[in-house]
Amino acid sequence: QVQLVESGGGLVQPGGSLRLSCAASGTIFSIWAMGWYRQAPGKERELVARIGQFGTPNYADSVKGRFTISRDNAKNTVYLQMNSLKPEDTAVYYCNMEIPGRPVWGQGTQVTVSS
Repeated sequence: QVQLVESGGGLVQPGGSLRLSCAASGTIFSIWAMGWYRQAPGKERELVARIGQFGTPNYADSVKGRFTISRDNAKNTVYLQMNSLKPEDTAVYYCNMEIPGRPVWGQGTQVTVSS
């Protein structure tokens, strides 16, 4: 059974930083692309960043230059470094494993940016 467990969320002031982690188990982590999504209250879930099997990253325009996605295949973990956080980054952040036909989601971790 494939499982994803996110950690690292919390409350941070505008301009601050957080690093989210997503640890995977139950599969060969290195062969799958991974993504971070977020969902704010009353809004649809949106893709924040994605990293391919070979490490190629892609970002939503709203986070380019502020967020960095990375992966450590030896630790079966994907990270999201978030800098220069804004109140509009407040959301539940979800990790996603792109297994064709049966994507896997983590439980989510809350990020709140507020003074």
